[in-house]
Amino acid sequence: MEQITRNQAEADSAVSRDYAYITRQPGIRGGNPIVAGTRVGVHDVVGLLQNGETVDSIVSLSFPNLTRAQVYECLAYYEDHRGEIDLLVARQMHPFWTGQARKEFATISTLPSA
Repeated sequence: MEQITRNQAEADSAVSRDYAYITRQPGIRGGNPIVAGTRVGVHDVVGLLQNGETVDSIVSLSFPNLTRAQVYECLAYYEDHRGEIDLLVARQMHPFWTGQARKEFATISTLPSA
């Protein structure tokens, strides 16, 4: 367990060392990479871009508190950590993780078995 904790701490320090605008904070967005000073996940930005949004629409409509530099750094982080971010985007986009599907699953799981 100590090795895992140490590896995570090393990974966290590498994030802050290599990216001026990207950080990880325990307890915020599950410890996943976020834009520093916000609760906006790198995977939020990448997911929007993958679904047709542009950098301009993200900074003007979706996340007006972000700068273009922050959005571009999310892309840089994505290029270096594609597998991690793709998994987070997929989890976010999967129907189970949307509110209605989760409610239906919870209801079904409480029904008596046949």
